[in-house]
Amino acid sequence: MSRTALVTGGTRGIGAAISIGLKNAGYKVAANYAGNDEAAQKFKAETGIPVYKWSVADYDACAEGIKKVEADLGPVDILVNNAGITRDGMFHKMTREQWNEVIGTNLNGVFNMTHPVWSGMRERKFGRVITISSINGQKGQMGQANYSAAKAGDIGFSKALAQEGARAGITVNVICPGYIATDMVMAVPEKVRESIIAQIPVGRLGEADEIARCVAFLASDDAGFITGSTISANGGQYLA
Repeated sequence: MSRTALVTGGTRGIGAAISIGLKNAGYKVAANYAGNDEAAQKFKAETGIPVYKWSVADYDACAEGIKKVEADLGPVDILVNNAGITRDGMFHKMTREQWNEVIGTNLNGVFNMTHPVWSGMRERKFGRVITISSINGQKGQMGQANYSAAKAGDIGFSKALAQEGARAGITVNVICPGYIATDMVMAVPEKVRESIIAQIPVGRLGEADEIARCVAFLASDDAGFITGSTISANGGQYLA
């Protein structure tokens, strides 16, 4: 019986590539999304991957959503915490709402999703928790105090949890993408993209499939000795 993977924010951008990559690797995949029904239904129609709508910022919604996924596909063996939002602004202008929204989704959301599946992974003596952080959680970014704080917190959370899960057969790892050629990045003005690429030693943006391949490896049995690790997939832009 194939293992079940749940990907948050799994119907667009990097998350969509991860969902497809895991399906192609032989996993049963569920893709969570928060609000874009049109994009989610298009993704479902094109890939055959079932989609489930809830906000990762809501613990009760996460617990209920996970129950639905497990009823449909079986216990969640692989959790990919990919969902994330930005509410950028210079700190002296940042509102409490901007701070709380980003922390609620990007940091609290990782707890909200991981906590309900943790006991089951411990009982089955197998689990993979893979969280998508960011280069800006490693180096910080002006105008993103909220985002950088949350993504750095994801790394600390994963390092701590890796130590708790190790003897139960659960690995907990982080991937920190740099600038990836998603719709969001490609929508910025060309001159801005050129200035970004100029800072990347390999001379290009990353591809979502490259992040998906990192996830597929960490999800596999081949990665059983890797836990508490952070993979920097940023083309050499920041060397951690």
